[in-house]
Amino acid sequence: MSEFQKHLYLILYPNEALVASELNPEDFGKHYAVGSPKHFSGKVIFAEIHLDFRHDYFQIEEYLRRTDSGMPGVPKKTKFIKSYRVLEHVDLESILALYLVTVNGHVLKLEKSDDFTLFQQPKRLRVYQEICPLQLLVASNLDPQQFGKYITIETESKGAPKIFFTQYKLDVEKLLATTDAQSLSASPFPNINASNLTAAILELVNNPDKRTKTISLNEVFGQISYAQIQHGFWLAEPDRLIFFPMPSEEELEEKHYRWWKSVYRTT
Repeated sequence: MSEFQKHLYLILYPNEALVASELNPEDFGKHYAVGSPKHFSGKVIFAEIHLDFRHDYFQIEEYLRRTDSGMPGVPKKTKFIKSYRVLEHVDLESILALYLVTVNGHVLKLEKSDDFTLFQQPKRLRVYQEICPLQLLVASNLDPQQFGKYITIETESKGAPKIFFTQYKLDVEKLLATTDAQSLSASPFPNINASNLTAAILELVNNPDKRTKTISLNEVFGQISYAQIQHGFWLAEPDRLIFFPMPSEEELEEKHYRWWKSVYRTT
């Protein structure tokens, strides 16, 4: 029997995977972001899954058994269980918490919340980043609850059984006030043409029956700071939405200083 507590982690970014590990969430996040060159160098998002979770799609019991380094005093860092169609087979109720990892390995834990009042503003235009399993940048007049339902049950061509997504901070009114898109000094999103962004927003304004407009087929999340996240992150399936709110910048500075410094301060 292993001397270390075992964990199940659902990696949501940069790739999709279910992983067993003997590292705690903080050490796992640091290892995945900066500790292993064969994995990834950059920001990471993952969720901890209840250790009792089981699904016939995954050989969880077998891989947990193999999650042992075989060396006394040395934990097994990662044992990949599955790397394909993972999220759609995970019971969202089994998710315990979400973790945001900075490019230098600092880890922030986000708890679930049932308070959706922050973003229940009907018909407000928003820009969503789909993160897993899709990675489209999308403009929409749907609120997050409506958007999650739309992606998971109301569209076949650009949908998925479950979706993990966030919303970017964007002053849509200011953007629309710039009548000549070419006069924008720069797009608020890397590698996104400012005129294309404005055109997508205007298409939704001019066609109230249209609910979404794809801005880009490529995600820009890897190049955008966590500071640009509006409200937090959502996990959705047809009949359920789980919200992970971002703390305020003041709370981050006070309670999570190293993470805050990594995200909000430049050197």
